[in-house]
Amino acid sequence: MTANPYQGSADGCQSEEILRVSEQPTRCVAARPSPKERKRKERTEPLTDFRLTSPPLPLGSPFLFLSPHPHSWPTMGSRSPVKISSRLDGINGDGDPDLLISDKPHHDLQRPLLERNKKRNMGLAAAVGSSRARGGRGGDAGGQHQAGGSEPVDSSLLQGLLEETGEESSAAIMEETPQLDLSNSEIRSDTGDERTDEVDDSPIEEVRLTVPITDDPTLPALTFRTWFLGLISCALLAFCNQFFSYRQNPLNISSLSVQIVVLPLGRLMAACLPTKVVGFKGTRWSFSLNPGPFNLKEHVLITIFANTGSSYVYAVGIVTIVKAFYHRDINPLAAMLLTQTTQLMGYGWAGLFRKYLVDSPYMWWPCNLVQVSLFRALHEKEKRPKGGITRLQFFLLVLASSFAYYVVPNFLFPTISTISVVCLVWRNSVTAQQIGSGVYGLGVGSFGLDWATVAGFLGTPLSTPAFAIMNVMAGFFLVVYVLLPVAYWSNAYDARRFPIISSNVFMANGSQYDVSQVLDPATFEFSQARYDAAGQINLSIFFAFYYGLTFAALAATLSHVALFHGRSIWRQMKATVSGQQKGDVHTRLMKRNYAVVPQWWFHVMLVLVLGLSIFTCEGFGKELQLPYWGVLLAAGLAFFFTLPIGIITATTNQQPVNVVAELIIGYLYPGRPLANVVFKTYGYISMSQAIIFLMDFKLGHYMKIPPRSMFAVQLVGTVLASTVYFSTSWWLLESVSNICDPARLPAGSPWTCPGDDVFYNASIIWGVVGPQRIFGSLGRYVKMNYFFLAGALAPVPVWALSRAFPERGWIRLVNMPVLLSATGLMPPARSVNYLMWGAVGLTFNHFVYRRYKAWWARHNYVLSAALDAGVAFMGIASFVFLQSRGINGINWWGLQVDDHCDLASCPTAPGVSVPGCPVLYVG
Repeated sequence: MTANPYQGSADGCQSEEILRVSEQPTRCVAARPSPKERKRKERTEPLTDFRLTSPPLPLGSPFLFLSPHPHSWPTMGSRSPVKISSRLDGINGDGDPDLLISDKPHHDLQRPLLERNKKRNMGLAAAVGSSRARGGRGGDAGGQHQAGGSEPVDSSLLQGLLEETGEESSAAIMEETPQLDLSNSEIRSDTGDERTDEVDDSPIEEVRLTVPITDDPTLPALTFRTWFLGLISCALLAFCNQFFSYRQNPLNISSLSVQIVVLPLGRLMAACLPTKVVGFKGTRWSFSLNPGPFNLKEHVLITIFANTGSSYVYAVGIVTIVKAFYHRDINPLAAMLLTQTTQLMGYGWAGLFRKYLVDSPYMWWPCNLVQVSLFRALHEKEKRPKGGITRLQFFLLVLASSFAYYVVPNFLFPTISTISVVCLVWRNSVTAQQIGSGVYGLGVGSFGLDWATVAGFLGTPLSTPAFAIMNVMAGFFLVVYVLLPVAYWSNAYDARRFPIISSNVFMANGSQYDVSQVLDPATFEFSQARYDAAGQINLSIFFAFYYGLTFAALAATLSHVALFHGRSIWRQMKATVSGQQKGDVHTRLMKRNYAVVPQWWFHVMLVLVLGLSIFTCEGFGKELQLPYWGVLLAAGLAFFFTLPIGIITATTNQQPVNVVAELIIGYLYPGRPLANVVFKTYGYISMSQAIIFLMDFKLGHYMKIPPRSMFAVQLVGTVLASTVYFSTSWWLLESVSNICDPARLPAGSPWTCPGDDVFYNASIIWGVVGPQRIFGSLGRYVKMNYFFLAGALAPVPVWALSRAFPERGWIRLVNMPVLLSATGLMPPARSVNYLMWGAVGLTFNHFVYRRYKAWWARHNYVLSAALDAGVAFMGIASFVFLQSRGINGINWWGLQVDDHCDLASCPTAPGVSVPGCPVLYVG
């Protein structure tokens, strides 16, 4: 017999204890505190212990949990075999404690039963007790439970009680799973005196539904197969993506393609390679060409290799604009070192912030769940449900369908990628086409029948949480359908003299600006005299507001993180320093099974890369124009912004656009285009690269990959990918005549470099002319600086309302940094991309998620992976077998790539003459 734990208080009970139910449920009646007293106790009193009696409950045993604290739920201790569900609700609206009953193991528990009053609590307790008594299992009134099995809860009693109390059936109650905060759960095991504070599972429901909580640390990870397939995958993706990036229709091949292709290759190698161990003479090192079956950890590491190869190397863009747009030479060794150091510096920042952005269960990185789902579909043995299909069968079915269909928008009928109904009706109206064009205008009435239109620029919407999609679409509608039309048709900043949406810079007469007129050819620096002769730079009204909103998003990111996450960051920082940081089940498994990467590894790398970066900029005749202090300032900027932007990305799948780097160096060191873009690359882009590395760290965290193996793969993959990206770029820039110059390219040549053209125009704005002459006192757009103040204040009302009305949880989901930076990808993204992305995302992640959650949990991310893979495979096949040989389809109306809105990019101001556009007159 175990002593009754409910003794010792004046009323015979402790008001915050857990009540275990057996054949004779113990009644514990305590005075109910007032709501104010309950809140005070939750803030100040220690959490309740849950004492497991000896022997512990067997796996899968039913249990009853009664607690007045939403944060006093039990978790699975490292020494206890009990599986306890994390899908628990907090306190009910009436203040009564919730009740959980389970007759299934942890990962099979589908939904908790909610209690609304004491009558129902005790009735359910009786139902459990009756079930135990009939099954011959049970314990004493003190809560002791005998090992050896259990009976399920009496469903007839439960259903009758539910009907008696007027509640929904258990199936209906199981329709929704709440999103929970389990960060402070505790458990104490009677198997010893050791106390452990743990989270039983991730507090994020999408993670609980997707990521397995099992691990086999005996599986080999860094095998010969991993290195062989991983290095080849990394190099191939780096070459293909850089090769396609210079073409009119860029094709980005993601690591998803590799994730699928290497599985049969790995299994083929496991079947064919010899198992003999190969040793190195004179050392204790050895390896086997075939250590056993191709396993999940090898597959994940190969995919991490592929991720490094698929991530664009931004510094290559600097080499491109120097050679192809500014038509100047650059030392190849300096260019190569610039490429390597900017990538590796990002790896150093990622290492510094792992504790906050990877180990924390609240930093869940939604985009990783697509790959996790696909890994599980490819590797887990799954029994096909009666009348249904397995996840792998579903994946292959969608993959084949996507592959077959994409030949239509990619080759036979490209026009269906963007259909603008308004343009087809009003063929001769500039204003109508500006309103209706999904490519060059507002996109009213436009849509696309192409998965590449949905996911091409913004990424797959199926991996973005519904609240983030709502924030993005709210920002898109406010900017594109409210702010932009008002500003354009009121002719703010002479907006009607230029296209309504464009990233180019213009002369006052509406023609494009010739930057060569304002650069001194001898020094490659800004010439004030030449600028005075050429006139001011003008922006389209959309591009002007694009930068204003970017200023606002930058300030909003800082204030949002400070208001909503400041305390938790401070607590995490203190817990990290003191070694007391808590994590979820995935963090516990990683720490239990694998050695961590020492922090000094990242510190040493960061110091070495900083030194090499200074050498790159100061050496080679200072042709990169950035002095040593600029490198140090850029490093400080990256250090400052990695954490707040990482938090936004890890929780919303959105990364706010940041122009603070160009702004700072543009004021401090104006008139030098290379200094500006190099500073941006070391400052903002190294931070952005850190975000990508952290995302991969989290993928390895979810898939239980040894951290030191992750370190090796990411480091080697980064160096290899940077080398291949640079080599491919240099080869094309040297071998393709007039590359990136459409006016001088032969007809039909695809080498137009659309992405690098945007980068080139940004270098003119921030580097050549400088922010002082555009957004400062010498420029036309000085009022855009008020967006900094507006952005800093924007999160304050949301934060204040969330504090005033804590019961309305939707208020906290209004994310001002995401909302303000919603249109940050326009251009090159277009209106139709946003409209289709939002429609598909809300359909699946709001409607399907709420109405058909079981289907969503099983198929949503697998569907996303299959659609992406089908498009990628058909895109490659079409280019290799058809387009590379000059076969681009039948020459007909539907072969046109755009939306037949030729007038949408024309000005509407009277008297402005632009080639291909009608001249409007007032008469």
